Amino acid sequence: MSRAAAISWRFLGIALTVLVGAFAVFMVMKAAPGDPALVVLGEQAPPEAVAAFHQRYHLDAPVLEQFWLWFVAALGGDFGRSLTIAGGTSISGLIAARLPNTIFIGLYALILGVIVSLAMGTIAALRRGRVADTVATSIAVLGISMPDFWLSYVLVFAFALGVGWFPSYGFVSPGQSLSGALYSGFLPAVAISAPMAAVFARTLRAALLELAHREFVTVARSFGFAEVFIFLHFVFRNALIPYVTVIGLQVRYLLGGVVVIERIFGIAGVGSLMVDAAFGRDYPVVEACAITFLVIVLGVNFLVDLACTFLDPRRAN
Repeated sequence: MSRAAAISWRFLGIALTVLVGAFAVFMVMKAAPGDPALVVLGEQAPPEAVAAFHQRYHLDAPVLEQFWLWFVAALGGDFGRSLTIAGGTSISGLIAARLPNTIFIGLYALILGVIVSLAMGTIAALRRGRVADTVATSIAVLGISMPDFWLSYVLVFAFALGVGWFPSYGFVSPGQSLSGALYSGFLPAVAISAPMAAVFARTLRAALLELAHREFVTVARSFGFAEVFIFLHFVFRNALIPYVTVIGLQVRYLLGGVVVIERIFGIAGVGSLMVDAAFGRDYPVVEACAITFLVIVLGVNFLVDLACTFLDPRRAN
């Protein structure tokens, strides 16, 4: 199969996944208890007002018809309007205003995780069985065992309330000030990146150790290549394939962490919007946020597949 055909099939798979995911989220929200009409109009609202609200937002239509109307509009970028938390406001506008903050925190955390894990994983592999390996491995185990929400409170207590180096609450949008976003977003990014960095580091260490004893590395040494050249071109490059794959798999956990961390640190992102909408029974907003996260995850995994293709010479040819 040609590369173009493979990419076409991948896009088809992404489209089907989005359709199935959208339907699953829609049905889960419909099965959730509560009525948005009562949230907006009050528990003592007369039946006539409730019926009028349902008719206005097509809540009285069959479930499949509701889903189809919503999904067709969503394909055109129209997620409808908020029912409760921002009554009448365009959901697309709400997400567009908050998405840059979520993407910034996610990328910030991912960059920190990659930098730390590359250093820890490489040092641990090159110093196998020594003190540096033990320290790096122990830190990785500690990072994996710490939930991001617990680590968030520890960081706030130590570096915000304790020494006062960083703010404990609030976030400066990168559109207002990049330096302010880097400063106010540091603790949230660290809380999200720590568990991921631990997973990345252990993956890289295992891959480097496994590849260091492969036949093609032994052959490269027999040709007299320098150890640094062998490590960079034969060991490290091939170890990046499982490393990058794990990064793609961890994106969904990154977004899940963002949802929690945004609430803790008061970041006006898509995650906090989704939580507010869930508590407010604002079904269209929850569905739009969930689809946004799903598209991001699928897009990142697609880019990871492309990156692995270029890292692996056998797949690049």
